[in-house]
Amino acid sequence: MTEFIVTARNVRGGAFGAEPGPTRFLRVPGNRKPKPDHAIGRKVWVDAVMAAGHRGQDAHTGEDCGDIAVLVHGYNTSPGAAAQRHRKFRKAMHESGFEGAVVSFDWPSDDRAINYLEDRRDAKLTALRLVDDCISLLAATQFRGCRYNVHVIAHSMGGYVVREAFDDADDRPAIAASNWTVSQLCLVGADISSSSMSANDARTRSLYRHCTRLTNYQNPYDRALKLSDVKRAGVAPRVGRRGLPGDHADKAVNVNCGRHFRKHYRDSDDNGHSWYFADRVFIADLAATLSGDTDRRVVARRRIDERGELHLA
Repeated sequence: MTEFIVTARNVRGGAFGAEPGPTRFLRVPGNRKPKPDHAIGRKVWVDAVMAAGHRGQDAHTGEDCGDIAVLVHGYNTSPGAAAQRHRKFRKAMHESGFEGAVVSFDWPSDDRAINYLEDRRDAKLTALRLVDDCISLLAATQFRGCRYNVHVIAHSMGGYVVREAFDDADDRPAIAASNWTVSQLCLVGADISSSSMSANDARTRSLYRHCTRLTNYQNPYDRALKLSDVKRAGVAPRVGRRGLPGDHADKAVNVNCGRHFRKHYRDSDDNGHSWYFADRVFIADLAATLSGDTDRRVVARRRIDERGELHLA
């Protein structure tokens, strides 16, 4: 099956590298590793994604409608690993009932954990591409007489990419003036500070402004986000481990996945950071979240504890 990827990586020796480069729109066939010659024209790519995400016509308006989910990976991810994650995610989401298209935004991350700080620098450098060359591009389908929902799922440092992208976009008049938004914004083990998710924090206002609903999936047992890790010395507690602060925006909801992780992965080698996308319960919850058919507090895979907090069952 064809995979749709937007890449912001450079090219060296005929292959994608780990530094920023011009945006390319890829249509990757079968189980192939992404290559520069998989690039196609921007308009052709958008039309193909729309066709893949098309779900029919609205019975009341007659408009074409559909869903497009954009996956943003974390740090320490090679082009091949990003494509592999993309394929597994698309397959799992479709098996859980998601009928739309899946697109990956592949920012220039290296495949070495030691490159954490360099990855973070490259994440910020290429963040605006996520909005300019992906989200707003797909959201513009609304002006074709279509009603497509664009969703964003960001894992790990991908959450930082999304936050910086939304903030930078509002600082650019040409983009800020356009009517773009995402329906569901889902942060998964996000590597951004918990405190920055306050409703009035200047770093996150744009994030809340340009989404209909924000869901934060946290795991308090996430060892990759621990503050004692030498790579993140001096940083604040992360929202993917600590959860949303009490003064988050009303449109945001926190889902604590700790009980589920402890029950099913206690004796595994997983560090609590990468299990999400191979877990059927999480994927089912995510698919239900993107559909938006039920209220956030009654999604089938969630339970409310005595303090009113939501947990993944």
